[in-house]
Amino acid sequence: MKLEQRLSISVLLIFCAAWSAHGGKILVWYTEGSHWINMKPVLDKLVDKGHNVTVLVPSTSLFMNINEPSSFGYEPFDVAVTKKQMESLMEDLFNFSIYEVDHMNYLQIYNKFTELFEVNLAYNFKFLDGVLKSDTIMKRLKDGKYDLLFSDPVFVGSELVADTLGIPLVYSLRFSMANNWERYCGQIPAPPSFVPAAMSKLTDKMDFSERVLNSMFYLLQDAMLASSVWKKIDIYYTEYKGTPTSACEMMGRAEIWLMRTYWDFDFPRPFLPNFKYIGGLHCRPAKPLPKDMEEFVQSSGDAGIVVFTLGSMVKNITTERGNMIASVLAEIPQKVLWRYSGEKPETLGANTKIYDWIPQNDLLGHPKTKAFITHGGTNGLYEAIYHGVPMLGIPLFGDQPDNLVHMKAKGAALMVNLNFMKPEDLREALNSVINDKSYKESAMQLSSIHHDRPMTALDEAVFWIEYTMRNKGAEHLRVQAHELTWYQYHNLDVFMFLLSIVLVLIFMFIKTCTFCFRRCCGRRTKGKTE
Repeated sequence: MKLEQRLSISVLLIFCAAWSAHGGKILVWYTEGSHWINMKPVLDKLVDKGHNVTVLVPSTSLFMNINEPSSFGYEPFDVAVTKKQMESLMEDLFNFSIYEVDHMNYLQIYNKFTELFEVNLAYNFKFLDGVLKSDTIMKRLKDGKYDLLFSDPVFVGSELVADTLGIPLVYSLRFSMANNWERYCGQIPAPPSFVPAAMSKLTDKMDFSERVLNSMFYLLQDAMLASSVWKKIDIYYTEYKGTPTSACEMMGRAEIWLMRTYWDFDFPRPFLPNFKYIGGLHCRPAKPLPKDMEEFVQSSGDAGIVVFTLGSMVKNITTERGNMIASVLAEIPQKVLWRYSGEKPETLGANTKIYDWIPQNDLLGHPKTKAFITHGGTNGLYEAIYHGVPMLGIPLFGDQPDNLVHMKAKGAALMVNLNFMKPEDLREALNSVINDKSYKESAMQLSSIHHDRPMTALDEAVFWIEYTMRNKGAEHLRVQAHELTWYQYHNLDVFMFLLSIVLVLIFMFIKTCTFCFRRCCGRRTKGKTE
């Protein structure tokens, strides 16, 4: 080998070593479902950029699998929760949200939701025990000398672990109930006059009655969380630390909040320097379809195709609903690709093909796709926005009704109710989304907004994680509101001080007038008497 070649290779190796040495060590809090789907692209990108990524994985998980090949490492820990218990909780939640909630009054809904939430929180604490109360795990984490903890706070405890390890914390989340975490812990402004509470199914254009409803929604959700959820988390944190500890205050110490929405989906609202909107970070250009699927798609001709899925979490719907939906789909000229793992409907048409799994993003990016029938999960909606596909929403649970209200308000979707829709409701809505050009135009406008940004959502998420590591935190982006009491934040002490001055001046004015009046009247009375 020539001397010049050896020198070139040596220099290249030195640069590679330098790059690797500058890579950070990132610990990732465990999560599940669609939350994990949003985490993985960020982790892969971080690894590509030379960072060392380790993911905490519980022994019981519905989606996380340490045996799957990945670009990052795993740190497994044991939990005293069985997979059967988690599946049972998910089944109860789905049955309540999909089939029961429409037939309950508000008190029954509140009681049932509180019951399920408390079971979920109890499981959360057992997961947290598996990390914090394991001397082996905590020793490994401390010895790991991590630079940052990356977390979706849907599973509690990451802020306590970050505090224990003394490392910066970065959140990635869609939203919390009534925006409680963001408003109280993150201190982001949320005027109820035009910022709809999460899951309120309201838009930013509210009349008087809707503003009353939105304000009540905030207050009731806050009261419920304060009396049950926050109280129990505070007790756990206090017992672990040995001193009175507020979980919300600990959450407020997070350096960066990566919010998984963007202004293509969300309504304009105030935000803070450490809140970054990165909606659609998992989206990507469409890849070629499998050969047999491409042949079916091409057989649709000019009519095109409809993509239909209710997500990976819902395995089945009632036979009656399945047959009704299939009969309506059989009437349209488009070919339909339906992800469905339930019993094959008797009314299934020749134009409809059922799959256990579909490459959703690749189908939505196909030029023959005319519409997307969706349950309204954020990931699916963002893929539709990314590719400019109009939607027909059949929301089932959680944030899905709220998500679809956003899409409907922006003119890119229509909605029907799974339990109460009639065949003509589904037929009319589907035909409108397919044939009314305004829905396609609105979807394309949202797609244009999504793509018209300084950098991709994924690159922005990675940038702010690296930014936090480079600067050993992002304290300089946190507002002073975190250090104020509630009455200082709302300036009530200043208001009371100014009010006191005004009242004193009024009092002195009245006293002065009274004194002068008495002096004047007293002299006149004395003169007349004399």
